Amino acid sequence: MEKLKYKKTKFTCYFTYLAMSSVFSLPPLLFATFRELYGISYTLLGTLVLVNFCTQLGIDLIFSFFSKHFNIHKTIRIMPLVTASGLCIYALIPTLFPQYAYAGLIIGTVLFSVAAGLGEVLISPTVAALPSETPDKDMSILHSLYGYGLVGVVLISTLFLKFLGNEYWMYLTFFWAALPVIASILLFTSKLPNMNVDHNEEKAIKSTYRTKGIFLCMACIFLGACAENTMSNWISVYTENALHIPKMWGDLFGMCLFAVLLALTRSAYAKFGKNISRVLMMSMLGAIACYVLVGFSSNAVLSLVGCVLTGICTSMLWPGTLILMEEKIPAVGVSAYALMAAGGDFGASFAPQTMGIIVDKISATEWAQTFGNSLSLAPEQVGFKVGMLIAAIFPILGVLLLLYMKKFFKSDIK
Repeated sequence: MEKLKYKKTKFTCYFTYLAMSSVFSLPPLLFATFRELYGISYTLLGTLVLVNFCTQLGIDLIFSFFSKHFNIHKTIRIMPLVTASGLCIYALIPTLFPQYAYAGLIIGTVLFSVAAGLGEVLISPTVAALPSETPDKDMSILHSLYGYGLVGVVLISTLFLKFLGNEYWMYLTFFWAALPVIASILLFTSKLPNMNVDHNEEKAIKSTYRTKGIFLCMACIFLGACAENTMSNWISVYTENALHIPKMWGDLFGMCLFAVLLALTRSAYAKFGKNISRVLMMSMLGAIACYVLVGFSSNAVLSLVGCVLTGICTSMLWPGTLILMEEKIPAVGVSAYALMAAGGDFGASFAPQTMGIIVDKISATEWAQTFGNSLSLAPEQVGFKVGMLIAAIFPILGVLLLLYMKKFFKSDIK
């Protein structure tokens, strides 16, 4: 009977992780709509991503040092309700007060980002604490659900906006807000396991060697998050405004396929994967090739292929770094996972915001106008191309870091 209760808890955690994927994937799908309806610049759109992940970063850091002061079970159960309230505000203020549209988007983003940060820190440890004969498989399945949730959000949202119109985007947001409410109800009726938040297990991890290892993994997950989230946050706008592919087809064959490949790759690793160090290195190299292809190719189809293949190449960079940390640094606790989430969230906020600034700045230059005319490209297209090439710097640094980490981790941590 006890095992059956925890099985329900595991699937509830899966559904919660799936339901909260809208927090990550819905806003980028609406960027072009916000620009059209409210005249919001690319820099300000990128700032929404920055606010999203910086808020999550703050939550990660708070839990790194003060988790023992929280009622973990209550926090997990209320967390989806905060997501729903944030999405509702995200939709309501721009609708009721269009002159304050951006302020409403910021407020809503802060709220649902708080919940997203809590999800990053708490759902994985909850699944890890459940009694299971295959804990590694359970964790891999959990992380793959982000990709499948992203696919669902992209498909439904794209079809909704296509057939009902961009001006009704707020009703779409209300629909996605309903799923976290269901998740909260399920969590309130599920038995949650006890989790160690006293950091006793981490008292052994005090040596400089182990501390350096954790911070190297933080740097790796930062660069991996940069590589993944630059594309995932901008692919919708890029395919529509830079490649001039109609939004519906751009989202379906761009963002949706990106998410499908990301999810399938994570699922494949859960079933067949091994040698995570090699997987991470190949992923970084593949991401470099994809960004260079997107940046240099003048062919819309080839650029789209490069965008989509980035889903495969970056899929394991975040969860794979967690696996690497578990392999190389035994006995890490909740604080280490929170620090890793902080590194990932920082990368996921820094890189997309940088992309938005680059596009706006480059597009406004005389060089972009002149260079674009020579290639029959609009200045905005030139800005996006330059942004994609600059984004390749993150996986390049990732390759160099992994080479150093391979040397660092040659001997076992004592």
